[in-house]
Amino acid sequence: MKKRIYSGTQPTGIITIGNYLGAIKNWLLLQKDNDCIFSIVDLHALTIKQNPEEFKDKSLSFLAQYIACGLSPEKSILYVQSHVLEHTALCWLLNCMTYIGECNRMTQFKDKSKKHEDNINMGLMDYPVLMAADILLYKTDLVPIGIDQKQHLELARNLAERFNARYGDTFTVPDGFIPTVGAKIKSLQNPESKMSKSDSNENASVGILDTPDMILKKFKRAVTDSENKVCYDENRPGISNLINIYCGFTGCSREDVEKQFSDGGYGKFKLAVADAVISVLEPIQKEYAKIMNDKKYLLNVIKEGDEKARNIASKTLREVYDKMGIV
Repeated sequence: MKKRIYSGTQPTGIITIGNYLGAIKNWLLLQKDNDCIFSIVDLHALTIKQNPEEFKDKSLSFLAQYIACGLSPEKSILYVQSHVLEHTALCWLLNCMTYIGECNRMTQFKDKSKKHEDNINMGLMDYPVLMAADILLYKTDLVPIGIDQKQHLELARNLAERFNARYGDTFTVPDGFIPTVGAKIKSLQNPESKMSKSDSNENASVGILDTPDMILKKFKRAVTDSENKVCYDENRPGISNLINIYCGFTGCSREDVEKQFSDGGYGKFKLAVADAVISVLEPIQKEYAKIMNDKKYLLNVIKEGDEKARNIASKTLREVYDKMGIV
């Protein structure tokens, strides 16, 4: 039987090659044989102050990037989270079953509170409950997640089990899907940290809409080490990260890379990595430009995706209301 897959991305920063290799490429495989739902989770992004006009443009841009990368409105449901009001309705109901301690101990809440000390809001603390609502609303079987989201998924599982125990079998208890390939693409400037789409250092990440010149410049400046030998070694995170990126964009194995570049230094290899990335991203960028120039098509995709998502979400919420005794 087909599995139902749910995943979402905040429309902030840029979609990086780390997002592409770690998430989107896996989504493309998953949508072939499963019922997939992919959301622009704009409500989650509001935990940080946003410029309204830029935020609106980013939401449209992110959806266009999804489609340009190969996510199909015919095969998957693509929609905007805030357009489906059932998300916030279910979030409130789950809030009434969530213990304060469960939100207090979330590592991501602690980390973001340190980064945004001037804006530690309730939305930031409640973020994992809304995420649980996102997942449970669609009776999701599998959730593609990064390692940093395991704690949030565990809360969603706990709330599903808690609700089912109290009110009867209602929610599917979701499992996590952690991809083994491309899940750990690191910053080009700090290869000890994950490549982030919100990194303030423009040389740390490569966006899927970056021009060839920008991509080349960023890889030339990528941090490596002094050994100048192309060899995968976890104790040499810079060159190992570049090897992972090259493998992700070419399909080569690490062993093949080491053989192919055994007689060359880092300079030659960095150029090869940039060329591999550019060759994959150029057709995506052309498709993106085409979609963004056809706003009627893009808005129609959103309208149809919203309706499909609401159709599922409203049925779940009615069932929840009935179980909880809400008239």
